[in-house]
Order: sequence, then C-alpha cells, then structure tokens
Amino acid sequence: MSLRIVFMGTPDFAVPALQTLIEAGHEIVAVYTRPPAKSGRGMKLTASPVQQCADTTGIAVHTPTSLKSDDDLAQFKAYAPDLAVVVAYGMILPQSWLDTPALGCWNIHASLLPRWRGAAPIQRAIMAGDAQTGVAIMQMQAGLDTGPVLLSQSLDIAADDTAQTLHDRLSVLGGQALHAAVAQAGQLTAVAQAEDGITYAEKIDKAEARIDWKRPAATLDAHIRGLSPFPGAWFDVDGVRVKILQARPVAQNGPAGEVADGAVIYCGDGALQLVRVQRAGKAAMSADEFIRGGVLQTGQVLTSDEAS
Repeated sequence: MSLRIVFMGTPDFAVPALQTLIEAGHEIVAVYTRPPAKSGRGMKLTASPVQQCADTTGIAVHTPTSLKSDDDLAQFKAYAPDLAVVVAYGMILPQSWLDTPALGCWNIHASLLPRWRGAAPIQRAIMAGDAQTGVAIMQMQAGLDTGPVLLSQSLDIAADDTAQTLHDRLSVLGGQALHAAVAQAGQLTAVAQAEDGITYAEKIDKAEARIDWKRPAATLDAHIRGLSPFPGAWFDVDGVRVKILQARPVAQNGPAGEVADGAVIYCGDGALQLVRVQRAGKAAMSADEFIRGGVLQTGQVLTSDEAS
C-alpha cells in the first residue's frame, strides 16, 4: 500500500528513514526541515542533511521558522497526508498539526521507551552503562515522548560504542523499523508506555563534560564514550583543555588523577589508558603523539576542580 507521507526531520540521523520511504515507493508529498544554518570555517549557509536528500529527488521542501502560522497549517493540510513521519525535526508540532494526517504523526525515537525520553537518549544510554537500547516508532501526542508505541526494535550496546557509532547504528535501525511499521500501517496496535521504568535523557550540559578522576574507571569510560566526539569529555592540564575521544579501562591502581607510564591515568578505582585525544584548537591525535608533545608528564597529578 502506497501512502501519502509528509516527512519532517533535520539531521543526518533522519536521512535513512527518508530514503527508506522513498525506496519503498511511498509518495513523499513534502519534506519539512529546519532552515539552512551557518556552518564550517566559512560560516556559509548550509541546507540540512534531510533537505539535501530531498533536493536530489525533487520533493517539495518547507523550512518554516515556527509552526504557529495559519498559512503554514493550511499548506500542511492541503497536502492531505495519510501520515506524517517525524525524525529529529527540531520543532514541537502543535495539536492541530498532530491531528491532520489520517494515520496521525509517527516519531522515530532512539531508545526503548519509556526509558530515555527526551533530548539525548543515545548519549545517556551509554553514559548510564546500559547493555541494550533500540528505536521505538511512537504515535505522537502533545507530551514529551509520551505517546503509545507501535513497534520497537532493539540492539546491544557494544563495549566500545561511542555516541557517534551508536548514533549511526540506530539511524539505520530506525529506517528499518519505520519500513516495517509503514508496511503494516492501519494494522498495528499502539501500546501505551509502561508507567514504571520512565527515565529522562536530559540535554547534555557542557559543564558535565569535565572528568572527575575520583570516579571509577569503568564509569568514566562510559562517560567518555557517551560524550564522544561531541561535546567531548575533557580534563585540564596546566591550563590546556584536553578532550578524551577514546580510552580503555586498565587494571592498575594509584592516587586518583595521577599520570602513570603509557598514557595511563589513575581513577578512583582502576585506571584509564588514553587512546585518542584532542587538545583545544588542535586536530585529534593518538595518545602516543600527545605524550610525545610533553603536555602530560609521568607523576603529574590532574585535579578535578568543579567537576560534576
């Protein structure tokens, strides 16, 4: 069954879902995305990844700055969509928009709801040490990720997953789950989310990215991976901010924050061996390159002042 679909999304996470709908032969009557934004060294206006995808297929693209205009709502209604699919769009849909499509509005959320409702489910799942996550196809309501779930698919979080690698895998899984759900449109039963097990994935605050060496190495490893590559967990050495992009726990113990041989830093329990780092304003580099630069010295003690 071919559906008339309005797609609403912005970042690269949403692109596989849009491509899935196009390849399945559905009629994508319009794409809504955030307006082009300045990016890169030249700060040039750049269309969103979703708009770039849509432009290659000739789909009509809309980039409203809000969804409060009667004219925008009238345009949306004029498309007479069977379904609207929303993936990391970046704007809240008013109830009048949610009520327009015959099948409602579906959202791809990057967690197994009700765990990790909110803005940063991928990062929070890693930082919390979760063993598993997934995607949920949710029937949208006015509340924050509160709608009933139509379909979900899970995957294991690997021991070396970062926010980037898990993002990429969930993006693909989201497209696959959407394909399965749309193929059963009108036949799926929307199941209300459980009242227990609700957690919220608060937006990442840059202040929490500073590393507290008094915490266990396993905890810090998850913290680092959950914040890699952006905003990046970091420590300060002689006024130089250093992001850790990759590290691994090692079975060594010593005073928390002290630097040992082999780019190893003792933690509250165990230690971390640096693998890949990035100094402020510099390109990412291996830990060996970083150590050769002389910024970090064996026996040096790193503080955790103002760490969270």
